Amino acid sequence: MRTIYDIQQFLKKFGTFIYLGDRMADLDMMEDEVRELYKAQCMETKDFQLAILLLKQEKQKLGERQ
Repeated sequence: MRTIYDIQQFLKKFGTFIYLGDRMADLDMMEDEVRELYKAQCMETKDFQLAILLLKQEKQKLGERQ
């Protein structure tokens, strides 16, 4: 996973479509879903770590803009 789009596509494989209309809320929800999939052993540790890192970086960028 290299982008937020990659994370969205990964979540779609499990039937999870996230769009709340608020980018920060979307990122929070994606992080929650990724954590749940990892707990359910549906993703590898490396993918989990990359996804969380990407989401945190995106949240930080969004926070700086506001």
